[in-house]
Amino acid sequence: MGPLQPTAPVGAAGLAGTRPRRRRFGRAQRGNMLMAAAFLAPAVLIYGYFMVVPFLNSIYLSFTEWNGFDAVPQWVGLDNYVRLFGDGQAWHAFTNNLWWALIGTAAPILIGLPLAIAMWSGVRYRTLFRTIYFIPFILPLVVVAIIWGWIYHPIFGLPPVRGILGDRDTALIGVLVPAIWGYFGFVIVVLLAGLQNVNLELIDASKVDGANALQRGRHIILPQIAPVLTTITTITLVGAFSVFDIVYVLTSGGPGNATNVLSLYTYTQAFRLNQIGYGTAIAMVITVLSLVLAVVFVRYRERGYD
Repeated sequence: MGPLQPTAPVGAAGLAGTRPRRRRFGRAQRGNMLMAAAFLAPAVLIYGYFMVVPFLNSIYLSFTEWNGFDAVPQWVGLDNYVRLFGDGQAWHAFTNNLWWALIGTAAPILIGLPLAIAMWSGVRYRTLFRTIYFIPFILPLVVVAIIWGWIYHPIFGLPPVRGILGDRDTALIGVLVPAIWGYFGFVIVVLLAGLQNVNLELIDASKVDGANALQRGRHIILPQIAPVLTTITTITLVGAFSVFDIVYVLTSGGPGNATNVLSLYTYTQAFRLNQIGYGTAIAMVITVLSLVLAVVFVRYRERGYD
């Protein structure tokens, strides 16, 4: 072997040669990205201006005391939230929201699920029934409230429920019934869409094994439409803490505060009593409650799927 030749030191240029090259976007790719950004920009700007900016401003206002007329709101820190947690009327409204979430979520599903399964099973005139059930949902809730206000009217309403909204013990149920009537048609239509994905071979096999209708529904149909039920329940739970219009039209929170809910209490504080800061703090609590409920329920259901 010949004499060892000294190796040249590896410099920065040598190391640069071993580094992976950065991916360079061609002119066409950059043009596509710019085109996509140009199309998305108007929607992003509109969403940011009408949604994000007001939301951030609401967070700020919830820490202030403002009557809506002063030039500059007065910063009060957490005083509005401290006041809220000691407000008996707010707790009463929150209790009504809990009842609304419980009854207003369970009732449409308990009514809509059997009807959806019956129509999916091939009942006659199912298109007609589906249309009839869905009509109340396409009506504005204000119209639904006006119709049921006539039904409940203390003078010319239907005798069994005449004047039900004037009794503190029955007023909340009287408001819940129209809300359920106006919503369960949506539940039926969504469940019917989910039932189209049920494996009919499993249904046929269970019939051969002697499973009755209740067993087929519990062990075969319900597990396969569980994601649809999760979606419906989440939407209903979130809506239970933002309900406003049907309560406002039917009772305005009365008699007394028997049917008052958090969203209506927010409206009263912010726009009737001109306590914008305190009303905004209540609205922030409603937002957090809705978000937490939705996340917890969805996570619970996803764990059930695993």
